[in-house]
Amino acid sequence: QVQLVESGGGWVQAGESLRLSCVASGRTFSDYAMGWFRQAPGKEREFVAAISWSNGGTYYAASAKGRFTISRDNAKNTVYLQMNSLKPEDTAVYYCAAARRRVLLAAPGYDYWGQGTQVTVSS
Repeated sequence: QVQLVESGGGWVQAGESLRLSCVASGRTFSDYAMGWFRQAPGKEREFVAAISWSNGGTYYAASAKGRFTISRDNAKNTVYLQMNSLKPEDTAVYYCAAARRRVLLAAPGYDYWGQGTQVTVSS
């Protein structure tokens, strides 16, 4: 089992920044690729970004590219999502997820999920 706990969400104005964190416990963090997803009210959960377990390779949704940065600190069992130039359409609950030794750009297949953290961006 892997437990994931997100933090760092909040309310910001358009153009501001937030950094989300997700702390993992329970298994070897470095064996897991990590992903960030988000779900807005009435919409399906969508991929935001992912980072490889092995070479640190990163992957982004088109909506996140150039504004968001995913990173990980294996010593702290933590994955981050730095979000800059936030827009009202970024408003959603953000979830982190873990997949053992595979990078996935969609929700199906991730082994573990956190409970989510709310991000609200006002115009």
